[in-house]
Amino acid sequence: MVLHFLFCCSTSKVPTFHVIREVYDSSNAHERFEAELDKALEAKVDFIIIEPPRLGDETGRWIWVGNCLHKSAVASGVVSLVASLLWRDRPVIAAPVCALSLFCTGLYTVSWNYDPCCQYQVENNDKVLEKLPLTDVSSPVILGYSPNCKTKFLHRGVTFLSAALCAWQIWRSYK
Repeated sequence: MVLHFLFCCSTSKVPTFHVIREVYDSSNAHERFEAELDKALEAKVDFIIIEPPRLGDETGRWIWVGNCLHKSAVASGVVSLVASLLWRDRPVIAAPVCALSLFCTGLYTVSWNYDPCCQYQVENNDKVLEKLPLTDVSSPVILGYSPNCKTKFLHRGVTFLSAALCAWQIWRSYK
């Protein structure tokens, strides 16, 4: 586990990119686009330029939902921790928020944790976009590789701490 953390969070390489072109040469073009995206995700290229609008929208929404779950887990975990510290004798205030954090963390872990797409973000930074070869690409969605090892540990750690503190408060209140 520690080797995986060091490897995925400390590698430095020359930026690479992959362009998924919108070429409809067969009836199963969308499946071919998805297979090409999967190959690019597994290769962990720095930037993936998605030209087909349907695939770009689906991928962007999938990443957005994963980000929303991650942020909800962290925010509700922090709120639960603060509520536990402010109202030590009232676990009923912190427990529901902690349950939300546990739910979001569990759903993220089951659905997004092992998906290579979770290590990418939709790129909107103009300075980064200027460096990419976008002259012959029509309305692309650009994904930028962003290792998320530290954020995964953060959101799991906050959830674990809030759950442990809530469990301790509940145990103490019924003791």
